[in-house]
Amino acid sequence: MNFESPTEHQIPFSDPDAMFDGFTKEDIIELAYSSGDFMLAIDENQIVRDVAVNVSDHSLAQKWIGQKWSDTVTVESKPKITQMLDAENDARHVWRQVNHLHDDGDVPVNYKIVKPVNNPWHIAIGRDLRSVSLLQQRLLKTQQSMERDYLNLRQTETRYRLLFDNISYPVLIADAGNYQIQQANRAAHGLMDAAPGALENQSLLSLVESEFRDDVIAYIGAVSVSNAAEPVSVRLIGRTGFVKLVASAFRQSGKQYWLINIDDGLHEVPSKRSDQYILDAVEKMPDAFVLANEKQEILVANRAFIELVQAGSGEQLLGVSLNSFIGRPDVDLGLLKKQLKDHQNVRNFSSVVNDLNGGEEPVEISAIMIERDQPLFGYSVRSIGRRERDLPQTGNQLPRSVDQLTELVGRKPLKEIVRESTDLIERMCIEAALIHTSDNRASAAEILGLSRQSLYSKLHRHGLGNLSGKK
Repeated sequence: MNFESPTEHQIPFSDPDAMFDGFTKEDIIELAYSSGDFMLAIDENQIVRDVAVNVSDHSLAQKWIGQKWSDTVTVESKPKITQMLDAENDARHVWRQVNHLHDDGDVPVNYKIVKPVNNPWHIAIGRDLRSVSLLQQRLLKTQQSMERDYLNLRQTETRYRLLFDNISYPVLIADAGNYQIQQANRAAHGLMDAAPGALENQSLLSLVESEFRDDVIAYIGAVSVSNAAEPVSVRLIGRTGFVKLVASAFRQSGKQYWLINIDDGLHEVPSKRSDQYILDAVEKMPDAFVLANEKQEILVANRAFIELVQAGSGEQLLGVSLNSFIGRPDVDLGLLKKQLKDHQNVRNFSSVVNDLNGGEEPVEISAIMIERDQPLFGYSVRSIGRRERDLPQTGNQLPRSVDQLTELVGRKPLKEIVRESTDLIERMCIEAALIHTSDNRASAAEILGLSRQSLYSKLHRHGLGNLSGKK
């Protein structure tokens, strides 16, 4: 990876003599420090004679002194070194990335060469790209995780379409607001002698003889109020005999739709209370699903939820409070319940599931509220532990900023958050002291007001490096 900036894109000072008049050698060195993290003095034999470092990890650069510059980098970076040091090549005028060899993995550094007019040596100014590389790795891992989730979504959608189209009895999905048909399966098109896709975007009422359209509207209104409404018998356009319409309501993206089964007397149509194919799909879906009553007592749990909480069977969970498993007791579910009563659905609510063996798994919860005499609450629970494990770790598990600490609110008790914030502040102070003293730990202990033994103990606890060979 190269970050090239050709000289023709550079815009120099209009009067450099006036701008730099009076600059001392120290001023020039300060400018060099401001432009890079590493500065290497390379002689005419391409050997690193001296280094200046502007980052905390200076032990890496100290090892390069006395080595040929090309011997400190990986094989694919050697030609770049040669090009940058070639006096006849313009490559020294652009930034080039090389990868230095290191025990903990390659270290990417972006270099530009400065060749003084009256000096045979080269000055290589380098910018440490490890933080950029880490962000790229995290982006790649996140992208791969999203692609896997997208593939699972596409596979689920494909299974749904196959299931919907291959149901033997006619089924329609219609918009509750204007009765417009959104989808119709193959059997419904066959019933109406329509070409595939011809029924979509038509009005449901347009399929029914005009004298029965008021009956359909009245029936749908009755189903909206009571689930006990009897199916309505109607006659369809172009057909003799009667069919029965059985409607079930569901919501998607905040809109209400009707799932309408058409009983033409030739196929066995399940009632909406025992729609077996939907029950089978919920039971076998990879995401956990649980249905609870107003008191958050479990009424139904699918196979994935049973496995998630490490229960022996579904019967073992019936009547148990969902508060025992979701987040902190009466907190997470209380927030979900309030959101559901205000908005009827919630998406991607972050929480944790506590299993019966004391384990904990990070999850995302999507939920709906089914309005009845006694409301029911359905929760789809998706584990995100794999996604978090896929992301590279930053070397320790402590939060690294105030924003990350505040994200713990709702997921951990205040006592734990305060303890982690104390550890974060302690670690940051120790790191600052080590940088201030150029990693002299005896001096760092002195300015922190600690004994050496106490500092070494804290360094070991925070994983701040090997203690051997340090002052």
